[in-house]
Amino acid sequence: MNIKDAIRTIPDYPKPGVMFRDITTLLGNARAFRTVVDQLVQPYAGIRIDKVAGIEARGFILGGAVAHQLSVGFAPVRKKGKLPWRTVRESYALEYGEDAVEIHEDAVGPGEQVLIVDDLVATGGTALAAVKLIERLGARAVGASFVIDLPELGGLQRLRNLGMRVEALCAFEGH
Repeated sequence: MNIKDAIRTIPDYPKPGVMFRDITTLLGNARAFRTVVDQLVQPYAGIRIDKVAGIEARGFILGGAVAHQLSVGFAPVRKKGKLPWRTVRESYALEYGEDAVEIHEDAVGPGEQVLIVDDLVATGGTALAAVKLIERLGARAVGASFVIDLPELGGLQRLRNLGMRVEALCAFEGH
């Protein structure tokens, strides 16, 4: 199965010039969804993973399925102000401005090995912020897995520069 064929491209969303890569079509296709989850899990077979951290929002869907397959816990990384308990926050740069993500202060613990999962990596800003949150709590981000890479934006390489194992199942040119 070609994963790229299961992903819908929506031109000019959310703004002109952007080609939005929509994985809802992939999620709605049972075979494609299963294939993606299996391929996200496979590189970590035999490696100690204690938690999967999924980045809001599509990373929740994928990360939850990956955590289930690995028989480990799940830690949500959310946009600021969305988690109901005590959190730690990390800001990151956007094209025009800044945003922040948060994680519960007890979502991961000292010494735990964490796999970060999201649907897409562009500049890597959100994933890098997630790594900082995980490390601030004493855990170690051992890997990051994505369905889609936008290689022109360099996010995969920024994460690899941290010494992490980083995987993407497919790549789309442009952004």
